[in-house]
Amino acid sequence: MLVLAAQNLVSPPVLFFGMGLGASLGRSDLSVPEAIARFLSLYLLISIGFRGGAEVAHQGLTLTLAATIAAGVTLSGGLPFVAYAFLRYVGGLDHVNAAAVAGHYGSISAVTFVAVTGALTQLGLPFDGYMIAVAAAMETPAIFSALFIARTGQGRTKVGMSNDFLREIALNGSIVALLGAFAVGGITGERGMTSLKPFLLDAFAGFLCIFLLDMGLIAGRGLREGWKTLSAAVAAFAWVMPLVGAALAAALAWLIGLRAGSTAVLMTLGASASYIAVPAAMRLALPAANPAIALTLSLGLTFPFNLTVGIPLYIAAAQMIAE
Repeated sequence: MLVLAAQNLVSPPVLFFGMGLGASLGRSDLSVPEAIARFLSLYLLISIGFRGGAEVAHQGLTLTLAATIAAGVTLSGGLPFVAYAFLRYVGGLDHVNAAAVAGHYGSISAVTFVAVTGALTQLGLPFDGYMIAVAAAMETPAIFSALFIARTGQGRTKVGMSNDFLREIALNGSIVALLGAFAVGGITGERGMTSLKPFLLDAFAGFLCIFLLDMGLIAGRGLREGWKTLSAAVAAFAWVMPLVGAALAAALAWLIGLRAGSTAVLMTLGASASYIAVPAAMRLALPAANPAIALTLSLGLTFPFNLTVGIPLYIAAAQMIAE
């Protein structure tokens, strides 16, 4: 595990993330233009979605696929309740902010998903292509769990659940890009993968490095501006909750009988935290929540933890579990 952690720390994507983080903390004027950052996000989502669809077309639909998607949805819907209990009764956050942050820790980070698949590819450890479908399925259940928490129990708050909100969640850009590319990959299969290989496969690592540079810059800004709002217990949550999510995912993967690579991916998905789709949803549904708290935790603390420590740990644990 230590060897894997060392390899991950000196991999180009992680080093580019560290470069952006250091530059931001040092108050450099380095920046990635917004239009380019949006293009990179779209590119990464389409690339992983297309590859997943092509892999499913190659392997076919199976009972294991259905069971894994069900496990992912269960994790996404259930983890916010665990996160809320910690944040509310150990971290001391108020009801609204605890519910909003909890939603981030049931949904997933597409970039963390990309990072673990890249690490597995580098190690030559195969994983099932349909895991992209699992990732897409885990995007939204956590949002509805967070809203359920927010409008029930002591300290309930008014939650915006209009038709426009529900439509925006269902048609969230990241979900549409993932599922749409997944469908295209499934329809075109190996023929489509061959024709798009130079763009979607060969160029992937370079685009990922630039994207993670931008993520480092954003994470640094979040740490500079948001650390004052966090208590020690809430900050610790950002490192404890990924381990809880990974452990629950490992148990489900073992029950399903996933192989090591797919187990590592499911553990990483359970450990990751959203910083794109969920913040947008919470701004609409829970405007009273402070977005700086969730972004500082998910992007400033959990994301770097997963890149540097978490992913090597999850891969090592998955290899032991799946033996």
